[in-house]
Amino acid sequence: MIKVLLVDDQTLIRQGIRLLLELEPDIQVVGQAADGRAALVQVEALHPDVVLMDVRMPEMDGLAATRALSASHPK
Repeated sequence: MIKVLLVDDQTLIRQGIRLLLELEPDIQVVGQAADGRAALVQVEALHPDVVLMDVRMPEMDGLAATRALSASHPK
């Protein structure tokens, strides 16, 4: 099972992607976050295999969050 964390500031986008991913039997959406800072917290709590992240978000954008995640979780 592939555990996925969805990160996007738009709720409808997150919901739509979640619905699509849940059609796949080997994918489980384990969490969602509305900005990069929340994503960092969710990664620590949920240990997803994949983080699907929007680039433009408030608080901390996807690029900054991805840099932070790559530094703290190189795999």
